[in-house]
Order: sequence, then structure tokens, then C-alpha cells
Amino acid sequence: MQRVPLNDLLRQNNSIRDDLVASASRVIDRGWFIHGEEGARFEAGFAAYCSVRHAIGVANGTDAIELALRAAGVKAGDAVATVANAGFYSSTAIQAIGAEPLYVDVDPTTQLMALASLQRALEGRPVAAVVVTHLYGQLAEIEAIVSYCGMRGIVVIEDCAQAHGARRNGKLAGSFGKAGCFSFYPTKNLGALGDAGAITTDDPAFATRLRELRQYGWDQKYRVSRTGGRNSRLDEMQAALLSAKLPHLDAWNEERRNIARRYVDEIRHPSIRRLQPMGADHVAHLFVVRCEDRDRFRRHLDLNGIATDIHYPIPDHRQPAYEGRIAAELIETETLAREIVTIPCFNGMEETEIRRVISAANGW
Repeated sequence: MQRVPLNDLLRQNNSIRDDLVASASRVIDRGWFIHGEEGARFEAGFAAYCSVRHAIGVANGTDAIELALRAAGVKAGDAVATVANAGFYSSTAIQAIGAEPLYVDVDPTTQLMALASLQRALEGRPVAAVVVTHLYGQLAEIEAIVSYCGMRGIVVIEDCAQAHGARRNGKLAGSFGKAGCFSFYPTKNLGALGDAGAITTDDPAFATRLRELRQYGWDQKYRVSRTGGRNSRLDEMQAALLSAKLPHLDAWNEERRNIARRYVDEIRHPSIRRLQPMGADHVAHLFVVRCEDRDRFRRHLDLNGIATDIHYPIPDHRQPAYEGRIAAELIETETLAREIVTIPCFNGMEETEIRRVISAANGW
């Protein structure tokens, strides 16, 4: 019996293989590999897709968060509010600046930062910025968070690494806050064939700072006018490949949603707690269920030839390198870390594979 993988990138890429090959050949034939026509083309196309004025290509999603925070004026010693259940990526960026993560607990149903949790975390504590993660493909309570923070002069940065194309009331991920930070890691809904990232914003001055920060702090070649600069550039090859994929993103997202809807409707085991119904604000990057006896459930699926994973098993404040440095009471975050399981949900998944996952889950 062939194993059902957690993901299979070949299926999506093979569906547009000719376009990808043509895009790669165009870069090779042009002989220009950094900050050229392909990068400008993708930045313009992605900005238009997200309905924002600017998209700035960078090397990866973690750099995107760090550079967005730097452009927002966050400095060493500042507090930045974020969640602790999203894989340590925002924490990496915050600590690279020398700032301090202030962890906010999450809603137990959505697994996302909720306004009430943020308000409790900020009581009597000044923060320089809030990083809101749209986890697993679902938009957080972003409008309410942006409104609340706006009244207090707090910058909101969206972590959109898992939410390309998620939309609510006509607005897309990356267009709500001061900036939206995207990863194009190969497994993402819009994935490159290597590392890549971007930052979206409607603020032209903010965009200028980002373009300087991504390349050493230059305002012109070899002239460093801004501190905190990095070497973080989106190369021409990845930009060209992403441009080839972008027109397919909405259809790919709907395919993922349809698989997720099948799971929501058809997985009925009483010990498996599923996500809520999938709307346009959820692009089903990952399908995560909750199960109190997680290890036994995973062994059962493994015996039935179905791959699983945990996104993510260790909350940020419990990571060995940082445990004890930052005190936080994160009851829901820690409970989720003990119970969550990711099951297969990816583009190109076959009907027989979907039915096998459902059958195995119900047969546990």
C-alpha cells in the first residue's frame, strides 16, 4: 500500500512544469541574477494581487519580519507582542534585533491571537509592535487588533507566511497592518523552489526604508545611510518562478479548501477535534486537528500508511535555548502543543488518498 505523504511538492510543480522551465531559462539566458527585471515584475504582480502599493522581495520570511520590525523603528530592549505557537519564526526575528518577545495566549478554537488575549498581555506594559500570525492559513482577528493597536500608536506587523491569498471583506492577508511578511518557502501555498520572501505595505516611506534595509542600508550603491541593514535579497530565479505560480494561487487555495471541507464534514471520530468550516479567510495551508491521545492517534495513522506531523510541538517560551528567560502564562498555547496533529492536505492530493485519511481517522 502506497503511503499518503504529508505533502508532495512534485505534484503541484509538475502541473505547470513547462512554465517553470521557461521561466528558469529566461533568467539563465538574460544573465542577470539579482534585482533585475524578474524581481521587479514579481514585486509589482504580488503587490497588485495583495491590493497594496508596494511589495519588497527579500531572502526569506524570517528576514521579512525582522526587516519590517526594524523599518517600524523597533530597537534593542523594546517589547514586541506575538504568539508562542507558530514555530519560533517571529521570535527569531524579534531576538535578532535584541528586542524582547511578549507572548500572547491564543484562542483555543482558532489557535490564533485574540484581541482579549492581547489586551490582557499589554496591561501596564508598553510595546513597540505586535506581530500577528495568520496560522495554518487562517486570518487572525486582524481588523479588531489593528483598530485596538491603532488607538494606542502600536505598529501591527502581519506574519502571512501561511496565509497567501486569505481574504476577508475584500481585503487580503498582508493589507491590514503596517506591513505583511510572507515566506515563499517551497511548502507554502505560494512556494518558490528555494528560500524567498516579501514584505507588503501601502506606506511609500516605509517601503523605501525596507528597500534600503534589505541591501546593507544603502540609499545608493556603496553608501550606507541606514543602520541595521542586511544582505537579504530575492534573487531573479526565484522571482521568475514565483511569477509563473502566482496566477494559479487562488485555484490552488480553493483545492486545499475543498480537501479541508471534506475533513470537516466527514471526520466524525468523537476524540478528534477539527477546525471550523473553511471560508475565504482560510487557505488551508495545513489541516490541524486536536486529539488528547495524540501519540496513539499518530501511530494508528502511521500503521495505515498516512504521514503526520506536529506544527508545532514546542512553544516558543519552552524552547531549550530560551526556557526560563521570558515568563508567560500561556495555558491554551501549552495545551494545544500537547494535542495538535497535522494530517495531509496539499495540492494534487488524490481522491483515494483523501478517503484513506478520512477512513483511517474514523477507524481509530
